[in-house]
Amino acid sequence: MSDQNARGGRDGRGTRLVTPGASLGASEGRRIGHGVVENDGQLIAVKLGALIENEELVSVIPTHTRYTPRPGDLVIGVVEAVQSNLWFLDINAPFNALLPMSLGPGKSEFGGARNVLNVGYTVLCRIQEVDETHSSVVTMKGLGLRRLDSGIVEEIPPHLMESLFSDGDVLKSFKSSTSCRIIIADNGRMWVDGDTNSMSDVISRIEQVRKMSREFSNIDSMVEILQKEVY
Repeated sequence: MSDQNARGGRDGRGTRLVTPGASLGASEGRRIGHGVVENDGQLIAVKLGALIENEELVSVIPTHTRYTPRPGDLVIGVVEAVQSNLWFLDINAPFNALLPMSLGPGKSEFGGARNVLNVGYTVLCRIQEVDETHSSVVTMKGLGLRRLDSGIVEEIPPHLMESLFSDGDVLKSFKSSTSCRIIIADNGRMWVDGDTNSMSDVISRIEQVRKMSREFSNIDSMVEILQKEVY
């Protein structure tokens, strides 16, 4: 087997594509990032995607991911269905999350759930528990957790969101260069609020990042777009 076949092909733009099980070389002196595991001193890809080697870090940006809930995660959810004492939220995961009335915002009487949160409402909440099937229960009892009645919600693939904003300076620069209030959630969504021009600028930058991710461009270029100053 040739080295190219062992490590993956190329997408025609110079970025190496790897498949699950592909060998990425020796692990010595290299840090393991997303989509990579170590086995007997060798790095192995566990995702189909673009190989990213940034200094000592080796990771694979998948071609597609869905959010996997974890207890404590901050998430942005959209109400998809309502029962008498329960809300079902789309949190960008394979299954809807459950928001019981006891963990919802404020106080409401049994059968009055729609008066508090109706279908289509957007909320900021946290994952409280996750079962073995990855079904989750969320809570809105906590500092800053609330209904989001203004602004917009944009999406970036969860794995990419984590890579782009792992450095707090990137988010700080993004906020200052757009003059918007921004909340980054762990489920690949971000809430943005500001004046019309500022929000339009954010939408434009996020769309550029999403396009670059489909073309397997590198993380550094995406960060530059997020941090650029507008004069």
